[in-house]
Amino acid sequence: MAAHPGTPRIAPLAPDQRDEQANELLDPLRVDGRDLNIFATLVRHPRLFKRWSGFGGFLLYRGELPVRPRELLILRTAWLCGAEYEWGQHVRIALTAGVSQEEVAAVIGELDAGGWSALDRALLQAADDLHHDAVISDATWAVLAEHFDERQLIEIPMVVGQYHLVAFTLNSLGVQREPGVTGFP
Repeated sequence: MAAHPGTPRIAPLAPDQRDEQANELLDPLRVDGRDLNIFATLVRHPRLFKRWSGFGGFLLYRGELPVRPRELLILRTAWLCGAEYEWGQHVRIALTAGVSQEEVAAVIGELDAGGWSALDRALLQAADDLHHDAVISDATWAVLAEHFDERQLIEIPMVVGQYHLVAFTLNSLGVQREPGVTGFP
């Protein structure tokens, strides 16, 4: 695996460099009054940022897939892609969505060793299948189809694909974690 940049290749847009459009795009995305590096970096391409954030925001806040399964998919994808920024941000979300600290730690391990339920294991396997083969296997799909409706099943590969896109971008641009955001164990 290629080494990830240790510093930003494209730095977050500083507050004193932002125009009205950048501020309008960033305002609703602030966390505790702070701009996240991902958004402050990607806002440098405002047209793309607006469209991407709409899609990503839909999956994150308005999608039909429950939060816990979505976060397991995102954490496994972040791990598989070596996306430490994505990992750190979504550990925080996962812990508030019913994923235990022990489960977060187990996301990076062998799926047979995690003590996962059949559903959780299938979710993690779906992320693996998509990452390695670009398709969810029939066996994994069968388990998922027992638990999710048609719309939720459509969202599963969309979530994994969205977070591959995010991982590739974060890793390539060298987006750095904010202070206090955890990295990989």
